[in-house]
Amino acid sequence: MTAETTLTSGRAGRVLGRRDHSGPAVGGRVRRGTLNTIRWVAILGQLLALFFTHFGLGYELPLGWALCAVGTSALVNLWASRRGRASSRLSDREAALYLGFDLVELAALLYLTGGLNNPFAILILAPVTVSAATLSRATTAVLAVLAVVAVVVLSLWHLALPWPTPGFSLEPVFILGLAAALALSTLFVAIYVFSVAEEARRMSHALSATQMALDREQQVSALGALAAAAAHELGSPLGTIAVVAKELARDLPPDSPFKDDVQLLLSQSERCRGILASLAAKPEVGGGTPFDAVGVKQLIEMTAAPHRRHDVDLTIQELVLNSDGNMVAPKVPRRPEILHGLGTLLQNAIEFARSQVEVKALWRDGQLTMTIADDGPGFPSDLLGHLGEPYLSGGDQGRGGEHMGLGIFIAETLLARTGATVSLANRREGGAQVTIEWPRGPLSDTD
Repeated sequence: MTAETTLTSGRAGRVLGRRDHSGPAVGGRVRRGTLNTIRWVAILGQLLALFFTHFGLGYELPLGWALCAVGTSALVNLWASRRGRASSRLSDREAALYLGFDLVELAALLYLTGGLNNPFAILILAPVTVSAATLSRATTAVLAVLAVVAVVVLSLWHLALPWPTPGFSLEPVFILGLAAALALSTLFVAIYVFSVAEEARRMSHALSATQMALDREQQVSALGALAAAAAHELGSPLGTIAVVAKELARDLPPDSPFKDDVQLLLSQSERCRGILASLAAKPEVGGGTPFDAVGVKQLIEMTAAPHRRHDVDLTIQELVLNSDGNMVAPKVPRRPEILHGLGTLLQNAIEFARSQVEVKALWRDGQLTMTIADDGPGFPSDLLGHLGEPYLSGGDQGRGGEHMGLGIFIAETLLARTGATVSLANRREGGAQVTIEWPRGPLSDTD
């Protein structure tokens, strides 16, 4: 499956990701060697079953024709093995042809050995199960239909199984019930396994995007610290150059041909000092080293700064209510998880607010509760219970939403790593509200 994800956050109506959603599994998911190995195991099992039934149990099977079917499967597998490296991955179409052939070969073998009277008829479910777990929805549907057709055909036409008791045969009603059970089981397995596998794949892609966001935040923090260190190290030699340039400018006579050059050197050294000073200051404004502790209000201001709008008023309130009477607000670490997760939710609120965003932080005995409220349109009521699910799709009234949920999912996942829980709601007076709660310990221990 291909997935191209933009780590842009937003309300339910904002585009949060872009991916191929035609099916959860497209080309490149199944290794050629895996299907070849499965087929060799199936061929070995078929040979053992045929020989044991024919020679061990004494059933007179059409062994020649049955061995032709198994031999054809072996030849096809040899040909498939030579077509490419075992580590190469098959496209959805190639894997479908693999499994489709296996289904037809198994149906032919069952036709020769009693049809649905053969207890191994249950193996018809195997190719459909593999497809549902790894291939696309369309491929799985085609293979499921092919399996159902095979079940129906085998229930009506097949060579009789040579029972030891002459004239013995299963009741037609039993065969009909068995056919119905196999057909329904095929459909159920296809739908159930496909749904579970799709959810697992979605979660895997969303967690990968979350890790990418965290890695990026850590790289930005590390780069800021590196810039500050470089500015500090370069400051001393640059200061020496400036001092020497000033002394040269003072000692040179007014009519010296080097006067202009020295003045240029002095002005450029001052310019470099200004650049280094700004580099050293930026980490302090934008986050500093990753785990420095700051006040909650400062943390909110620095995470909201890149997303501020001139037409939206951002107000921040911090309140401390401790049972011991201590009114000093603890500090929180500037961890990448907090910076990116909180920044995503603040960007969300600022982007969709009409004119006001209110952030309130309440400390109570080491527990921090933060609410982010805006006066925008709020979350879509029909999607409110599903926001935060990866790749939630749907339309937001007037917003042109396409793919939703990934940004909020990333924010929730990152904040959960710090011990926080996130809840989303719509305000009674209009607008959206996000509540973030940290229990006692994860943040208060860092001050």
